Amino acid sequence: MTSLMLKEACSSAERVSLQLRRDTERYAELGQKLRSTKLSTVLTVARGSSDHASSYAAYLIMARLGHIVASLPMSLVTLYKSPLATRDALAIAISQSGQSPDVVEPIRYFRDGGATTVALVNDPDSPLGQGAEWTMPLHAGPELSVAATKSFITSLVAGARLAGHWQNDATFLAGIEALPEALDAATRSDWAKAIDVLTPASNIMVVGRGVSFPVALEAALKFKETSAIQAEAFSGAEIKHGPMALIDEGYPLLIFATRGPAQAGQVKLAEEMRGRGAHVLLAAPDDVAERDLTLPVAATPDLDPIVAIQAFYVMAAKLAVARGLDPDRPRHLSKVTKTN
Repeated sequence: MTSLMLKEACSSAERVSLQLRRDTERYAELGQKLRSTKLSTVLTVARGSSDHASSYAAYLIMARLGHIVASLPMSLVTLYKSPLATRDALAIAISQSGQSPDVVEPIRYFRDGGATTVALVNDPDSPLGQGAEWTMPLHAGPELSVAATKSFITSLVAGARLAGHWQNDATFLAGIEALPEALDAATRSDWAKAIDVLTPASNIMVVGRGVSFPVALEAALKFKETSAIQAEAFSGAEIKHGPMALIDEGYPLLIFATRGPAQAGQVKLAEEMRGRGAHVLLAAPDDVAERDLTLPVAATPDLDPIVAIQAFYVMAAKLAVARGLDPDRPRHLSKVTKTN
């Protein structure tokens, strides 16, 4: 039987295509608003997979627009009631459900304080959708599997659209329009080698850097969530510090080497970790001879993480089944988590 996780992951191209047909004028209007607004602070507000999507949006905003972006520790608002400066701030929340109080309350706090607030949310009628000034629906459709897949991918796309319209970069926006075809191709990526290596695994490190680090974070979460593998994500720049002590013979590493300035270092890291006895799964585009898993690519390197995680999701859903688990019903988890 095909899992809901796999079915929903494979529908991502269709859902992204729908999103791209909607709200274009609204994104353009938001981009114009952000270009004409003096911003002193840019913050993201999210938990779990949505926080990983926020990290990707933050990377694009910092790299393309030069604004420093920080992830808000929500407890500063919800628990500590800290007197945060909100005027001239931009707060971007990402959520599938839009229900969790620790995401909703900060957005209301910032909006009441005069900030520009944006919600990238699957349910625009949710408390988050109603609380933000600018609500941009993800159009992922209902997601029944506990493990987020299509809602994560549509969140990445929405973050890219926000950055692209803010920058007013026609070439980047055209690349986003080509994502459905690239996502559809990514569902057919052959990552069977990863299933063979990881079916008996009890732990793994997932390594990314730069634009690929958010998908390393997401992949590590999915390993824990759906396959009960103790997984940690690290930047390729960090692994030679404390994490190196964990590497022994046969220790599995999944290394994302997407295109861009960080790729050469990731490929070199894979070689070094093999020399230390690690069982490396290097995921890289087909022009990297040393690869173990082939990464699909998008129209531009900044969009590659979106199609990379699609290939990973298909493998992760199959891996859970190979390990005798149901990826749609992870232990102790529910679809909507409400925290304060």
